[in-house]
Amino acid sequence: MRPDTPAENVDHTAEAARLERTAGLYPEDAEALLLRAAAHLELSGDRPAATTLYDRLLSTPAALENPSLVRALKASNLWEYGHEAEARAIIDGIRTTAPREPGPWVIIAESLEAHDELESAEETFTEAARLLLPDAAEPPQALHPLLYGRHRVRRMRGLPHDDWDTLADTLHTAPVTLDELHDPKRVWSLGSDNPAELEAEISRLRTELGAYREALSRPFPVAVLHWPAPELTELLSAYPALSTEYPSHETHLATIESSLRELSTSGTDNLGIVTGTVPSYEAFAASEATSPDDPTLLPQYATTLAARGRATAWPPGRGAGCWCGEGRGYDACHGV
Repeated sequence: MRPDTPAENVDHTAEAARLERTAGLYPEDAEALLLRAAAHLELSGDRPAATTLYDRLLSTPAALENPSLVRALKASNLWEYGHEAEARAIIDGIRTTAPREPGPWVIIAESLEAHDELESAEETFTEAARLLLPDAAEPPQALHPLLYGRHRVRRMRGLPHDDWDTLADTLHTAPVTLDELHDPKRVWSLGSDNPAELEAEISRLRTELGAYREALSRPFPVAVLHWPAPELTELLSAYPALSTEYPSHETHLATIESSLRELSTSGTDNLGIVTGTVPSYEAFAASEATSPDDPTLLPQYATTLAARGRATAWPPGRGAGCWCGEGRGYDACHGV
């Protein structure tokens, strides 16, 4: 949804304009393309223009795939440039309609959190958890941000752990625990004038950096590159020469699963999937002084993403959603 390419590598205004043009050529993909364009406009600092794109989507006669997500993004953007009352009204409306997807909930809760509305943020995260979390012990990957966000604001409020906080701790597998990551004292100590507090925080950061370097020194996954359908459409539209690599999105997904199974059968361990985006791929091509339509660049791009910690382990864990992003469990989708 959000571009992950740093500003120094992308002209966000130009990229937004390109995505708008592409949306005109492919109206069936307009929602995804215009949301990406709006995100680029936000990154460029032109928040009013981003709001115009959100309004354009919300006023379209065609049914949106996720109107609540568009409203949530609009609310978050409005609040960032001074339209608090309108943003709050949209947030209240989203909470009333109770969408069944986690994205809108996470966005509005984080917007409340960003403006020091911690109690309201926690209430929003909790509403979403009650509505969306299944009874199963292992919630789908898409719902993890709800638990992590709820854990964070409760930690900031100094509240004791409950069962959902414990579940969030269990799901979080990074070397640094959620309690450490969400510890308010760490934030306060970074702004402290007390040399002892600053020295203690620097020591903690050094320890974490050591753990991070150790993780990087381990063999990163043998990664296979995955393009979501909108990204693949945009990629092939911009670089038709790559059509020989990707005859169709369905074939692309099937090839990923079969390739990983073959590697696993041959004894290759630590397999993973990295998800590509067109802006980051173009930035990578520029860094390699190579044209993006060169197919030999694709495996290099996948390897680089994996080396940066962007790989998702394959196969997904028990009860997890399928890596393809279609919304079904892996066992009922590509894991069949």
